[in-house]
Amino acid sequence: MKFPLQKLNAATDAEPLQFENDVDISELEQMNNDIRSIPPVHVKGSAVTRGEEITFTFTVAGSMTLPCARTLTDVDYPFSFEVSEVFSLSRYHQEGEEEIHEIDGEILDLTPYIKENVILEVPLQVFADEKVLDNAPEEGQGWQLVTEQKQEEKVDPRLAKLQNLLNEENE
Repeated sequence: MKFPLQKLNAATDAEPLQFENDVDISELEQMNNDIRSIPPVHVKGSAVTRGEEITFTFTVAGSMTLPCARTLTDVDYPFSFEVSEVFSLSRYHQEGEEEIHEIDGEILDLTPYIKENVILEVPLQVFADEKVLDNAPEEGQGWQLVTEQKQEEKVDPRLAKLQNLLNEENE
């Protein structure tokens, strides 16, 4: 999502530059994160130029596929969030303003900032619905799913002889 500076300079408080587009950020799937797939996200917002600063305020909406924290099955995670990014036309901005990005060149590309904010929205854990969990594997190489109900029914094999001894004494 690219904007020429000439067009941005014309955007004022009275007439902000409005934009709306679908942005392909599928490169996030190859990065070292939990995103398994992400279709193009919908971006809608406006840009306003005030002096040497350009402020973008936009909403990003879409969905991504993440692994379930319990079963590693695919979980569709919808998201929508609002972002405000400030860019400076001047190379010299006040100290302490780390959140102001410098513009390099004659075209401002908003796509890296969209990607960055989507990565920040990835939750630490997502869980699949109970319907999906019913189809999940319950055993694998070196592991087995144990529920409370199964735990009560199952007798520890080390204590099975002790149980037989107690049953004989009761008789």
